[in-house]
Amino acid sequence: MGANVNPIYPYKSPADLMATPPQRKALIVIGAGPVGLAAAIDARLQGLEVLVLDDDKTVSVGSRAVCYAKRSLEILDRLGIADEACGLGVSWNIGRTFLEEDEVYQFNLVPDAGHKRPGMINLQQYHVEEMLIARALELGADIRWQHKVTAVTPHDAHATLTVETPEGTFDIEADWLVVADGARSPVRRHLGLDIEGRVFQDRFLIADVIMKADYPAERRFWFDPPFHPNQSVLLHKQSNNVWRIDFQLGWDADPEEEKKPEKVIPRLKAMLGDDRPFELEWVSIYTFQCRRMTDFRHGRVLFAGDAAHQVSPFGARGANSGFQDADDLMWKLALVIKGLASDKLLDSYAHDRQFAADENIMNSTRSTDFITPKSRTSKTFRNQVLALAKHHPFARKLVNSGRLSVPSFLTGSVLNTPDADAFEGNMVPGAPMDDAPVQVNGQDAWLLNQVGKGFQVMLFVDAPLSPDVLAQLPDVSCHGASTPLRAIASPIKPTILIVAPSPLNIPGMNVIVDTQGLVAKRYDAQPGTTYLLRPDQHVLARWRTLDSDRLQAAMARALGQVGEHA
Repeated sequence: MGANVNPIYPYKSPADLMATPPQRKALIVIGAGPVGLAAAIDARLQGLEVLVLDDDKTVSVGSRAVCYAKRSLEILDRLGIADEACGLGVSWNIGRTFLEEDEVYQFNLVPDAGHKRPGMINLQQYHVEEMLIARALELGADIRWQHKVTAVTPHDAHATLTVETPEGTFDIEADWLVVADGARSPVRRHLGLDIEGRVFQDRFLIADVIMKADYPAERRFWFDPPFHPNQSVLLHKQSNNVWRIDFQLGWDADPEEEKKPEKVIPRLKAMLGDDRPFELEWVSIYTFQCRRMTDFRHGRVLFAGDAAHQVSPFGARGANSGFQDADDLMWKLALVIKGLASDKLLDSYAHDRQFAADENIMNSTRSTDFITPKSRTSKTFRNQVLALAKHHPFARKLVNSGRLSVPSFLTGSVLNTPDADAFEGNMVPGAPMDDAPVQVNGQDAWLLNQVGKGFQVMLFVDAPLSPDVLAQLPDVSCHGASTPLRAIASPIKPTILIVAPSPLNIPGMNVIVDTQGLVAKRYDAQPGTTYLLRPDQHVLARWRTLDSDRLQAAMARALGQVGEHA
């Protein structure tokens, strides 16, 4: 059986961390998986010192999380590895679903043009982890391998960690602790924290297969195919001629037996044909669960990723939602650590990401129930839907081979300011921002690459500027491109981003040109339309005119200074 050769990361002596009484760090992250590394990179981008502890010395084995959705790629853009990931990964937008050998349903993840990133890329998790580690180290994150956290003791103003290393055990303290140590989360279990939900009684075989094949770069899902009757099969293309194949086995399958090559290879030959050469890289058996912790925040201890919530792999909602956890958490935590916001702001992390987890669990549960019906009636319904979908469009909406990961619209967030003006479209307060092509200084660019740098005001203007809009702009004569709105009496002053239909020269202002009109279209904008944007590229508020009083109130709300019913 072939295997990916993972790098071994060097162990560093903890001598500089050992002290009596214990050292205190502002921020410690437990877990150097995708979510913990994303959190560490984000911390460094915001100027925070961060210590990452992991009990292993290498990246994960096998493809594991393989599908990275458009929103995750936009987050990775901000973190600095998206170009590398997309360059190595396999991009795709099209998914096909089959009943036996007939296609019954097809979807397109990005049906309209004008987005920088594809709907998905397929890339083995170990490649993503290697890229994240390199980026974290480049930015100065302190990653300690073979440092196993064996105990966490929460206190009012910090948490104490007990860390076991090859050179002995020591205690260290953290003002803030981010726990991203995976689905089995030793920290969660040590603290006796609950995780509730469903465990599904079915087993699936994952096979990473090295082979040369001309299958298209798209997601293919079969119900009851002739090569694996009465079960389902999923096929994905990955980088370096690796193909990910998932076989449904049923609950009665023996996990140890099914992993043996003499059991796996005949299944693959039945699917691929006896003549196609292939090599097994990795095999695993999994069951799936849809569960989450009751609360992602426990004082100074914050849980993210699989440590906080778990879903079935169908829909690619695991790692993708974990990246969104880190994206939501770290700007809030940075403001708290810097003393620019109360720690009550972190309650909104728990509230918003628990909502997102519930949404992911709901969609994942529905997919799982459709894929693995638990009664004769459910199976009859499923098969009739699939049969009808081949010829009747109405039935295709009912086909569910995994509703794929999309970002949550955090419309219930207490940080949002509700609309007071009439708008059309999807960019409601709480929405993740849509991308669009723009020009900056005469060069082609993308909208999302201009935002996500703290709080920002996006102001749509005419070219040339109308006198009423010009009168509302701050005095920028002595300031640079990220001029603060000085009229806002807030510990955080948003920067202003001008969106114009043609080039404008406004000294000291950051101006982007809406070359195709797609920004105005997607944001239902007209001259004077103003958006307030979160650091994680979600909409906070929007108005038809720029008004400093309303903007100041919205900023206070965005910093957690206004109650839910204010």
